[in-house]
Amino acid sequence: MSNYMHLCTWNGITCDDTKSVTSIDISNLNISGSLSPNIHELTTLQVLNISNNLFSGNLSWEIPRLKALQVLDAYNNNFSGPLPLVVTQLLQLKHLDFGGNYFSGQIPLSYGTFNQLEFLSVAGNDLRSPIPRELGNLTNLRWLQLGYFNQFDGGIPPELGKLVNLVHLDLSSCNLDGPIPAELGNLNMLDTLFLQKNQLTGMIPPELGNLTSLKSLDLSINELTGAIPIEFSGLKKLTLLNLFINNFRGEIPQCIAELPELEVLNLWRNNFTGFIPSKLGTNGKLVEIDLSSNRLTGLIPKSLCLGRNLRILILLNNFLFGPLPDDFGQCHSLSRVRMGQNYLSGSIPTGFLYLSELSLLELQNNYISGQLSNKKSSVSAKLEGLNLSNNRLSGALPTAIGKFSGLKNLLLSGNRFSGDIPSDISRLKSISKLDLSRNNFSGRIPPEIGNCLSLTYLDLSQNQLLGPIPAQIAQIHILNYINISWNHFNDSLPEVIGSMKSLTSADFSHNNLTGSIPETGQYLFFNSTSFIGNPYLCGSYLTPCNITSNAPSQLGDGSDKKAKVPTKYKFMFAFGLLVCSLIFVVLAIIKTRKGSKNSNSWKLTAFQKLEFGSEDILQCLKDNNIIGRGGAGTVYRATTPNGNHVAVKKLGISKGTHDNGLSAEVKTLGKIRHRYIVRLLAFCSNKEMNLLVYEYMPNGSLGEVLHGKNGGLLQWDTRLKIAIEAAKGLSYLHHDCSPMIIHRDVKSNNILLDSELEAHVADFGLAKYLQNNGTSECMSAIAGSYGYIAPEYAYTLKIDEKSDVYSYGVVLLELITGRRPVGNFGEEGLDIVQWAKRETNWSKEGVVKILDERLKNVATAEAMQVFFVAMLCVEEYSVERPTMREVVQMLSQAKQPNTFQIQ
Repeated sequence: MSNYMHLCTWNGITCDDTKSVTSIDISNLNISGSLSPNIHELTTLQVLNISNNLFSGNLSWEIPRLKALQVLDAYNNNFSGPLPLVVTQLLQLKHLDFGGNYFSGQIPLSYGTFNQLEFLSVAGNDLRSPIPRELGNLTNLRWLQLGYFNQFDGGIPPELGKLVNLVHLDLSSCNLDGPIPAELGNLNMLDTLFLQKNQLTGMIPPELGNLTSLKSLDLSINELTGAIPIEFSGLKKLTLLNLFINNFRGEIPQCIAELPELEVLNLWRNNFTGFIPSKLGTNGKLVEIDLSSNRLTGLIPKSLCLGRNLRILILLNNFLFGPLPDDFGQCHSLSRVRMGQNYLSGSIPTGFLYLSELSLLELQNNYISGQLSNKKSSVSAKLEGLNLSNNRLSGALPTAIGKFSGLKNLLLSGNRFSGDIPSDISRLKSISKLDLSRNNFSGRIPPEIGNCLSLTYLDLSQNQLLGPIPAQIAQIHILNYINISWNHFNDSLPEVIGSMKSLTSADFSHNNLTGSIPETGQYLFFNSTSFIGNPYLCGSYLTPCNITSNAPSQLGDGSDKKAKVPTKYKFMFAFGLLVCSLIFVVLAIIKTRKGSKNSNSWKLTAFQKLEFGSEDILQCLKDNNIIGRGGAGTVYRATTPNGNHVAVKKLGISKGTHDNGLSAEVKTLGKIRHRYIVRLLAFCSNKEMNLLVYEYMPNGSLGEVLHGKNGGLLQWDTRLKIAIEAAKGLSYLHHDCSPMIIHRDVKSNNILLDSELEAHVADFGLAKYLQNNGTSECMSAIAGSYGYIAPEYAYTLKIDEKSDVYSYGVVLLELITGRRPVGNFGEEGLDIVQWAKRETNWSKEGVVKILDERLKNVATAEAMQVFFVAMLCVEEYSVERPTMREVVQMLSQAKQPNTFQIQ
């Protein structure tokens, strides 16, 4: 480094007038390896930013020689070992960020001697021990962030109240317990206080009302009790208040409604009682309100949307009554409205259904009456979900319903709608779930319903419908559920419905259908109860159909004649099949030899230093080395020349197709380094085959071990450890990768175990690219695996990160019960989620009824906690599921009982 003057011309390097290097910024370049220890020769260096790379090892270089260093940013790398002590000798240091690494141990007490430090972050590591009280000496500090994956013992040191210049304090998600120190009320300059996702107890200290500069306060997901202090009236600059998932009680004080800058108010899943403050919304700035799952009563305030900024309004699962404010019909900013499970009455305000930004409206399980207005002008294309079921709505279904081009779920069951089903419903090209059951609809099913090609669920049961079942329904190739029972349909069952391979459940019972039940296609798989209550219907499930006296003889004559025809060609057909088989074998041999001669055509892309080549891998692709098969390919165990093992997944390529971005995606995945994710070592490809080379996991998959004969070896502590490790791997894919990586096929068979039974998530991120390779076999990877698929996939055919969360919840239930996701639940169609809910009655105390019998000495409190998390993960509505980051936090707290409560 003695001749480093030419460095001044490099990107990211800044020099002063004397050609001395003053700043190095090589952030966001995906650089791996270790940092050169000779960097200490740059004695004039003031800024060193190596954030968002893949550097590893420990920071052992001679940091103290960088006397002028003011900024040291190593955020989001793979550094490990203890936090370096020598940085405390950098007397000019103002900014220190060691967050997002793998540092372990404790925060050194000497970190409390940084006299000039203004920014300190060690969040997102693996630190333990209490937070040092000495950090309270950093009186120049403006930003302090310690949480996220760290697991500190004890509580919040009161000494942090001496950091009078602090603007941002983030201690979230780090296992803190005990009360919130009243001393934090001394931080007069604080604008952000994040203490969410801990185990804090007690009441909110009223001294927090002294934080007159506070803009964001998040105390959610703790065990806090008591009421909201009236001293919060002093928080005049507060824009965000999150108190959800605690044990708060009492009324929501009026002072909260009078906060002049409040934009976001989330108080859901507590025990708040009384009325919603009547002045809530009068500041004109509210954007988001969620007061759901409390015990609130009274009327909905008329002022909630006074400023026309309100986008999210969630009041479900309370005891609210009275009419909806008429003003809602003019609240054009509204996007998501959920007010189900209350006692609301009156009619739907004029214009409410047709708000231009509305994407979800839920009013189910109330006492709303009246008719739906019909709007002749254009309506919103953004409305995707409309749930008005179980109310007292009446009259005809307006034809304007067909103008909601983006509608996916239309749920109107349990009302008093009457008249014909409008043919305009056929214009709902995106509709996937249509439930008009338990109404008074009459007339015929409009045959145009066959144009709803995205429909997967159709329920028209318990109405007054009549006429024949339109054969056009068979045009809906992805329909998997239809129920038209308890109507007045007549005529025969359309035989063409039997050709709908997607249709797995159908109910035609209690109608006036006639003729025989077709004995073809899907009709052979429907339950016998699907046809009962049709006195003029006959067939194998019901009364045998009458057969004319001459039918047997005619059948016999015809069969004899037909039998002679194919006999002549049996030998010719068999001979032709044999010739084709021989030709196929010869061509395959020629192709294999040609491929072996052209071994040079293989391209190997390595993602770290390898001691083997493509030839070493190809030699191991033998049947006796196969260790797994799946929809995406075959997995082999390969032995490298140095005796180590790797896993090789073989992916085929359809003839004449390209990789459709697979190579680029694999390169991205190859850069991922995380302890709980299977590492992709290399990518091998030629024109006929793709090979993915992974690190080898000797204990195979969690599914194989758990559901095999050695499942009893996985005792409770090991299962909980595996659950947390897999969650951390998925959390990394969802929250720490840019762009986010969605797994798409989370299941126990895709969680692999190393020699120490440590979990590693496998087969991530490739599904969407495998879809384009032309092989239908890969559809299982894209759609997920049976038993793990989230409910919304059946309705929307889309998978997002919350679909991964649902699948992970199924894995948790597997770990708790030792059962597979489907099968052996004593009832056809019952899966592990439905079974677990039924056996436990949704109570975490009921987990003892479903625990794996092979488990011994299970900590009941831990099992209850894990079951609670699993139930959150498999919530029907994706918005109610936690993020994987929240799952990690909640599972990490399983060692402490009663952290959360199911209400």
